[in-house]
Amino acid sequence: MPNPQTDLLKGLPADEEARVTALGVRLTVPAGHVLFKLGDVADRVYLVARGRVALTLPLTVGGADEDVLVEERLAGETLGWSGLIPPHRFTLKAKAVPECDLLVFPRAALLDHFAVHPNVGYTVTRNLASVIGHRLEVFQTMWLREMQRVVEHRHS
Repeated sequence: MPNPQTDLLKGLPADEEARVTALGVRLTVPAGHVLFKLGDVADRVYLVARGRVALTLPLTVGGADEDVLVEERLAGETLGWSGLIPPHRFTLKAKAVPECDLLVFPRAALLDHFAVHPNVGYTVTRNLASVIGHRLEVFQTMWLREMQRVVEHRHS
């Protein structure tokens, strides 16, 4: 399932990657299945093996609830990083777009493994920081576009 190209496990030797992969639970979810909602307790991290997961921000727009797309995670990409980052609450809603195969890593299993193998924990945590950094860039871009719109509206 995972390979050296996954964003969570890159940089790990093949034997270490196999040990971390073995900590995950393989899960197939149907299209439309919600993996988690904004604010849910986060006790796991997901790696997409096949398919696509939409990450959305639930908003009320014009009196109606709407899930606004923030980004999509594809095969080899991680989601649910809140499972390892306090306060351990998911920051978006995640929904399978087509049917998806996932590798689900329970937080406790990862942390136990990292305690015994700190070099693996360091590599995975560094990779996770890159995933989080990407999310911050996405939100910054969205925020800058909105600010540009507000400023242009004031000057028109």
